[in-house]
Amino acid sequence: MNATTVTLTGEFFIAGERRGTGETFHAYDPARGASIEGIGFFSATDQDVADACAAAENAAISYADLPLERRAAFLETIASEIEALGDALLTRACAESGLPLARITGERGRTCGQLRLFAAEVRDGQWLKLRIDHADPARTPPKPDLRLRMIPLGPVAVFGASNFPLAFSTAGGDTASALAAGCPVVVKGHPAHPGTAELVAGAITRAAAHTGMPAGVFSLVTGTGNAIGAALVADPRIQAVGFTGSRSGGEALMKIAAARPQPIPVYAEMSAINPVILLPAALAARSESLAAGFVGSLTMGSGQFCTNPGLVLALEGAGLDAFLGEAGRLVEAQNPQTMLTAGIHSAYEKGSAALAATPEVQTIARGIHPTGPHEGRAALFSVTAADWLARSELQHEVFGASSIVVRCADREELLAVLRGLEGQLTATLHMDKADLVDARALLPLLERRVGRILANGWPTGVEVTHAINHGGPYPATSDGRTTSVGTLAIDRFLRPVAYQDIPDALLPDALRDGHQPGVLARIDGAWHLA
Repeated sequence: MNATTVTLTGEFFIAGERRGTGETFHAYDPARGASIEGIGFFSATDQDVADACAAAENAAISYADLPLERRAAFLETIASEIEALGDALLTRACAESGLPLARITGERGRTCGQLRLFAAEVRDGQWLKLRIDHADPARTPPKPDLRLRMIPLGPVAVFGASNFPLAFSTAGGDTASALAAGCPVVVKGHPAHPGTAELVAGAITRAAAHTGMPAGVFSLVTGTGNAIGAALVADPRIQAVGFTGSRSGGEALMKIAAARPQPIPVYAEMSAINPVILLPAALAARSESLAAGFVGSLTMGSGQFCTNPGLVLALEGAGLDAFLGEAGRLVEAQNPQTMLTAGIHSAYEKGSAALAATPEVQTIARGIHPTGPHEGRAALFSVTAADWLARSELQHEVFGASSIVVRCADREELLAVLRGLEGQLTATLHMDKADLVDARALLPLLERRVGRILANGWPTGVEVTHAINHGGPYPATSDGRTTSVGTLAIDRFLRPVAYQDIPDALLPDALRDGHQPGVLARIDGAWHLA
């Protein structure tokens, strides 16, 4: 596909049409510490939000009823339209996020890859979870004919994330999985990257037109402040919410959703410090290489990943001393990196300063002092397990390249720290063969605390596959039964409907006898692959 030439207008999109009047705001370049001059971006009004939700509701039934092949083609066309934006998208996303070109290029690849993955998942059809139990009139009492499938919830509100302007934003995983499920989407664009959002929203709108989708299948509303998002979640036509961001932001949306006359689910990925456990034999054998891997993970992207290793647990001893010495040396050599927004940088500075001022906490090392605006300076701290257990605030996430090493006197203290942990996205075990007994004892505890367990790796980086889980017990996510990454993310936006004694002519095609080509269906209790 040839590159698409697009000029930013500052408008947002409602049901395939550009819109924008009244107040505007400007994008901000965190690397320069200044607004991006030129185009202003319009803030949506309450009426704009209502119109977007009404259009989504009007599209819900017709979009859900489209053949799966057309839905899959829509997702693939979105990916192609995003790629056709070429360097213009990459340049704009870099300017609005302060992220380097290589990172944004990789994120574009991930965004398009997950759209195509969900297209394949739509075609596969296993997510329909088809079940057929035929009637048995001879039974006493007679057994009715029952058939079940999953259907889309309806319009979904998606909130763009600050730390992933592409992969977790306008056409990110929440949007891709909701569209795959058959749900129209209204995106609240993140104000940190409005130009990026406009470009991607234009690509989605063109894809919808090219593939003949109903007009309200996608809308984008933009603006600063919380009022737009609150109005979106409160709108009675919205049936679910996808959110990636802070714990305070996620909990605020959950309260709005719960207070509605019809409460709705909010799938929020919020807060995690992702413990890394250095078991004794591994620590004794390779403390320096563990330190290098840890600092690399900690400082990647200025630590602005939800899977950043913000907590390290290990037993006191020579191995831990060597690890701390090498990790401290490496942290001190780290150059500062531009953080995503002025607000994120300010919160990071306050959080790391609060840790440094805590009497029980020892500052191991700080990175090179910043010289530019909004640059984050890496920070490594240490505390005893007893003090960590006594101060619950040490569990609070400091979003950025900051981590606490908890020094445990023995295995019982290590277990006590793990038992006291809030829910997390990940936990990592670094172990050698001699550590396997200890690791086996920890696994059942970790399974109850986290959504993904790693061995001898680092948690930063989330692979988009069928088997991935990017979720975890509260407050890592609002619903630890779900994932926001991978094909299982589609389940968030579906619900089961059973049909009892419905005439064949009225049944959905997929539930008619013999109409399950290539789909695994449970028929009279037995699994069949037609």
